[in-house]
Amino acid sequence: MNIEDIKHLAILSSLEINSDEANATLNQLQTIFTLVERMQAVDTTGVEPLFHPIAMIQDLAQPLRQDAVTEQNNREANMAAAPAQHEGLFLVPKVIE
Repeated sequence: MNIEDIKHLAILSSLEINSDEANATLNQLQTIFTLVERMQAVDTTGVEPLFHPIAMIQDLAQPLRQDAVTEQNNREANMAAAPAQHEGLFLVPKVIE
């Protein structure tokens, strides 16, 4: 990656970037890419994934929560502070002509 790539990415992202910012961004990206290369160079063959506490309870797949009512109907309490209401609905001033 070079400075022209950074400027091109800035144009594609609709960002205004000066030369100092482009150079700083290039240095930061090169540091990140170097770190990624170092991480990819590590041989992880035979290394087991780390333990996760949820694995003791259930499979790690994202469970869906049960579709159950968890709150009570508080319509009366909610409507008590409404300055205007009609048939259980809040009335608001018209803002679009």
